[in-house]
This record gives sequence, C-alpha cells and structure tokens, in this order.
Amino acid sequence: MTTLTAAPAPIAELSSGDTAWLLAATALVLLMAPGLALFYGGMVRSKSVLNMMMMTFGALAVILVVWTLVGYSIAFGDDVGLGLLGDPTQYAGLGQLMESADNGGSAYPVILFAVFQGLFCVITGALVSGAIADRARFGAWLVFIAIWTVVVYAPIAHWIFDFSAGDHVGGWMANELGVVDFAGGTAVEINSGASALALALVLGRRVGFGRDPMRPHNLTLVMLGAGLLYFGWFGFNAGSALAADQRAAVVFVATLLAGATGILGWLAVERLRDGHATSLGAASGLVAGLVAITPSCGSVSPIGALVMGAAAGAICALAVGLKYRFGYDDSLDVVGVHLVGGLVGTFGIGLIATAVAPTGVDGLFYGGGLDQLGKQLLGGGAVLVYAFVVSGMIGWVVDRTMGFRIHEDHEINGIDLVVHAEAAYDLHATPGARTGSVLAGGGPARRDE
Repeated sequence: MTTLTAAPAPIAELSSGDTAWLLAATALVLLMAPGLALFYGGMVRSKSVLNMMMMTFGALAVILVVWTLVGYSIAFGDDVGLGLLGDPTQYAGLGQLMESADNGGSAYPVILFAVFQGLFCVITGALVSGAIADRARFGAWLVFIAIWTVVVYAPIAHWIFDFSAGDHVGGWMANELGVVDFAGGTAVEINSGASALALALVLGRRVGFGRDPMRPHNLTLVMLGAGLLYFGWFGFNAGSALAADQRAAVVFVATLLAGATGILGWLAVERLRDGHATSLGAASGLVAGLVAITPSCGSVSPIGALVMGAAAGAICALAVGLKYRFGYDDSLDVVGVHLVGGLVGTFGIGLIATAVAPTGVDGLFYGGGLDQLGKQLLGGGAVLVYAFVVSGMIGWVVDRTMGFRIHEDHEINGIDLVVHAEAAYDLHATPGARTGSVLAGGGPARRDE
C-alpha cells in the first residue's frame, strides 16, 4: 500500500532497513490471525469456541493458497480495463517474483509485499466469519471464502491499493478518483462489514436470537485477543508505509492514540447508557478505534487521531444495537464495529485530514473544502454496495448448492461436537476415553458436513 504522494524514483538495490521493517510488519499482521481467533473465540458460547477459532484458521489456510495462485495477480497485476481488475495471469503462482533483482524499483522484495498484502486478505476474510458464528457449516465456509477472495477482495484491493507507476496501470479508485485509504478502511473494514451483513442475512438468525442469553463465554480470551490485535495492528498500519521512515513513525503514533481513545469512547457510552463500563466494551472500543484509524492513520495529526478513535468508539458502541432494531443476526457485531468504524474512518478523512500528515490532503475542517469528502463518500459507498451484493450472491449460491447452515438440532447441541468432534473444555473426562471424540451417549460424532 502506498499513499497519494508522488511515486519514488526507481531504486536499483534493496534497502536492508526497509526490508527488515516489512518482514517484521508482515509477521505482526500474521499475529493478528490468532489474535482474532482468541478475540472471537471468547465472545461466543462455550459450545462454539473451537468452531469459531477454526473458521479463522481455515480462512488463513484457504486464502493464502488462493492469494498465491491468483489473488495477488488480480489485485496488483496490470489493469485489464477501466481500473476494475488486474491481469489474473501476470503473477499467478508468484514464481515471477522470486528473482531478487526484479524488485520493480522498490526498496523491498516484491514477493514480500505480495505476502504482506495476502495477510490483509486473511484478516478481512476471517472478520466476516464473526457474523455467522454458531451456525455455519465449516466446509461451506471454506468454499465461500475461496470464491470471495477472488471475486470480492482481490478486485477491491486493486481499486484502492494498486497505484499506477511507470508503465504499470492500477485501479480506478486510487488513481482516477483519488480516494485516500492508507491501510484498508475500504478494502478491509467496509468490505468485511458489508460482506458479513450479506452473509448473516443469507444464513438467518441463530436459534433463540433475541430471546435466549448469548453472552461471551470467556472474557479473558477476549481481552487477550484484543491485546494481540492492538500489537499486530502496528504492522497493519505502520507497515503500510513500506519503509522505516518518518511516515511509518507518524502512522505508528496515530494508531496507538486512536486505540486508546476508542476504549474511552466506548466505555463512556456504556457508563452513561448502562451504568457500567465493561471489559467487553473496552476490548470492543479498542478495536473500533483501530478500525477507524486504519484508513486515516496517514492523514490526521495526533490530535486528529485522538478525535477519530473517540468518535469511532462512541458511534460503534451505539451501532451494535442496530441488529436488534432491524432484526439481522450479526453474531459478533462485525457490522457495528467494522462496517460502521470503517465508514467513520474513511469519511472522517474528508473532515479532519491535514496536509501536514503523510498523505498530504486537507479535509473540510482544514480548509480543503468538500472535494476530498465527496471522494471518500463515493469510494466507501462503492465498496459497501459491491461487497454486500456480490458476497450475498456467493453465499446464496453456496447455500443452494451445498447448504451453508448446520441443522437446527446440531446448532442447539453445539457446533464444536457435531462438526469437529471436540470440546473446548473437557472438565469431566472419563478415564481411558478419547477426550472430545464422542457426543453425549457414547456414539460417534455426527458430522454436519
């Protein structure tokens, strides 16, 4: 990912410093996957925790394979027309990027950049799974996420992340429209939230939604997962500077501050509305602040980062209740946190961006007028509509062809036992028995696949 600044002059040799930073940032983004698994796993009921975590690890495995085969080429290959799609054959298999001399004028190996971007896709896809917790067939989820990577994520990444340089022609949103998105408010956050909403509507509500208590079963896991996400997010955002320089430092600080005020914004709403400031609220507010700063981390001042995080924390705290008002079952509030938070951060650039920051644009409150705000509105809206419609179509086709939702009885009994033949917490193991391998009654586990 780059910004809207002018393309740097070609660099003949790799920079060991920039390469080392991108290697570290890539590892940090990878850490976000188990962090998300813990975060989501603690939020579901105990009978679903393993399945929830498996959906993240399953997405990691499938997406990395698909991204290597064709996803990166669609996202960052030469545009094949109208800025909508990269050439799917240009970098298929990534073998063309193995030569160290072919760095495309960059200060880092392009193959490393390809993997860095692939992990962004991993996190985005894994986020979607939170909306369908407790009720999705694991095999159907893997099929969905493979198709989604090619048809939804990779084209959107091309639109917003693929900048034209030299003979290379990139996507329409970054190059023609001029949308600012430093690290993924559109491709990651709005995309995941809109896709999650579509899939939640396809699968329908959980048994007992709105009637039975569905509280997080382990808030300790939630807090641990949130902490790992906070740590990994520095690779996500500051790593997107693609260099160990001033821009990375500015983005690092913005990310740190927005996470802090995201916590405070959410807790303030909880305290005023419910009378209690909760640990779940603190973890959720942290993520909301990080979501909003993802697109704007290269566009705001430190004070702007504080404002962005606080606004996202408060707004997302209010937005998570929309599912009860409108009747959709977004199990882990992907819509309320990631879609809404992504919109706050993306649109907020048009309001409080300052040209002193790395991306070099002024928002409305800094004398930039309505121009950049209009671009942000159009870009965010286009991603929302495309991701929602196409993800819904993919989910519908998968549901019709192989069935996406588990049987109601299996959902009630617990998806961990039915689908994976395991239990997360074997507190009453029978001596000599294989733990987690049988359902109550001693019979073999019935697979809902």
